Amino acid sequence: MRPGQIIVLATPFFFLLIGIEFFVGRMRARRGAGQDTYRLPDTLNSIGLGMLSQISAALTGLLRIGIYTAIWSAFALFPDTDFWTRWYGWLLALVFYDFCYYWLHRFGHESAVLWAAHVVHHQSQHYNLSTALRQTSSGALFGWIFYLPMAIAGVPPLVFGVVALVDLLYQFWVHTEQVGKLGWFDRWFCSPSNHRVHHAVNDRYVDRNYGGVLIVWDRLFGSFQEEGERCVYGTRSPLRSWDPLWANAEVYASLARDSWRTRHWSDKLRLWFKPPGWRPADLAANDPKPPFDIAGVQRYEPPASRGVQALAALQFIALLGGATAFLWFSDTLAFTTSLVWLGALTAGLWATGAVLQGRLPVIGVLFVDAAALATASGALGIAGLHVVAKPLALAILIVFAGLRARSDAMPGRFALLLLAGLAASLAGDVLLMWPTLFIPGLVAFLLAHLAYIAMFAEGVGLFPRRQALAATLAVGVSMYGFLWWGGLPAGLRIPVGLYVVVIACMAAQALGRAAVLGDAGARQVALGACLFMLSDALLATNRFVQPLPVASLWVLASYYAAQWLIAAKVRAR
Repeated sequence: MRPGQIIVLATPFFFLLIGIEFFVGRMRARRGAGQDTYRLPDTLNSIGLGMLSQISAALTGLLRIGIYTAIWSAFALFPDTDFWTRWYGWLLALVFYDFCYYWLHRFGHESAVLWAAHVVHHQSQHYNLSTALRQTSSGALFGWIFYLPMAIAGVPPLVFGVVALVDLLYQFWVHTEQVGKLGWFDRWFCSPSNHRVHHAVNDRYVDRNYGGVLIVWDRLFGSFQEEGERCVYGTRSPLRSWDPLWANAEVYASLARDSWRTRHWSDKLRLWFKPPGWRPADLAANDPKPPFDIAGVQRYEPPASRGVQALAALQFIALLGGATAFLWFSDTLAFTTSLVWLGALTAGLWATGAVLQGRLPVIGVLFVDAAALATASGALGIAGLHVVAKPLALAILIVFAGLRARSDAMPGRFALLLLAGLAASLAGDVLLMWPTLFIPGLVAFLLAHLAYIAMFAEGVGLFPRRQALAATLAVGVSMYGFLWWGGLPAGLRIPVGLYVVVIACMAAQALGRAAVLGDAGARQVALGACLFMLSDALLATNRFVQPLPVASLWVLASYYAAQWLIAAKVRAR
């Protein structure tokens, strides 16, 4: 049985224990003998990050186990499988793994680039069993290095994989506030009390208690701290977001930003390996950060109505079902198929977080879901789903645009042009699903771009920045030449050429509008227009020049991003 399948089988037990912990905490809180440690948005975010971690691990697992197996095959000092598969061999391998894990975990707190991966597990400001499932999606970048001693010692890959899973599953139960101190057990093993200390940001608790199964490593290497004062959870630079993508990227982005801004080349490199929070002298002087004050810690709990929370929960249940099916069959799927479903599930998790933050309306979640299904079904050739999801996505976007036009009090002509562009796009979507209707589909999108040009010209005039027009036309001419060279049929050269000119003008008009208005919304609309050009360039390349791998993934992902940016961000002047 594969690791992914074991996780699937363990999932009902995880949720059963989470349910018991929730019930116990709620009862204790009502009696004044404890506190309820769960909040729905935080719980969904934590479990969602665990789902994302497991899905991404299905793509990177072969790389990690491949490196381990290669090192073991070439350099193993004691590769006696018979020894390692006896009870004492298994026990030794588990202790060996836990020792390596201790050092990976410790360096994960003492080196910024490793903390960038590990921080995901610490971002929750609550401490409960769902926090245990909150895992990184980038741990495979460097984590494998710390287990190479096991490969060199001769621990077989199968034994390594099993003890790794045992070590991971053990750590689930220690993420709870409902279990107090356990006496002698706390002195030898990682326990709820010991691990609460590890997740706390209190001065006396920071960077303590790294052990996975055994806490004796911390006692041996001077990193142990017993639980005393009440723990405050989270990180000293709070995430303050339910976005699973940003949760995985926030520290990497911060390091990259500081690395770019600091003057000295040595500091640009040292930043990544110094302890988290270290900053070069020039940045510390020019952009100082206030010292951490535990008294100022506030939990991130943006308001969300019960209806929104119910939608997020239903969405999450659907995504959990999809992730479960994916993990069960992941080892039998092609890499491109796994990549497509990773993208679709990630989009759904992002939308769940965005609606709980108030960044995305409910109808926006429905659009993201339909667009993700349309993209995935198109890339994987699931025709029955594709013919429903593709037009549904634009239909939902039209409804969204209509509601937005009313709530924002858009001028009538401006709103009509926006809806006309989306309606023509919907017609083009439907027509292009049949190869014989390429020309009618092209005409429909040409009309959509003409409507967008007229809309973008409202209040700023036609092509207010001629440099933008020159640039987009140059890109369009280059693309047209590439298509001609690649075998564009003679009968399509005139209509395709006309289309290229119109979409280049649409992008130029959007860029010019952004230059005149100078606001973030106009810049996002201009980005959408450029993504529209990119989507069409990919579509034409795939159709007329060279088939692209999973072409529909790139074509439709950029297309739906373009349409959303235009429909959601465009505003009348």
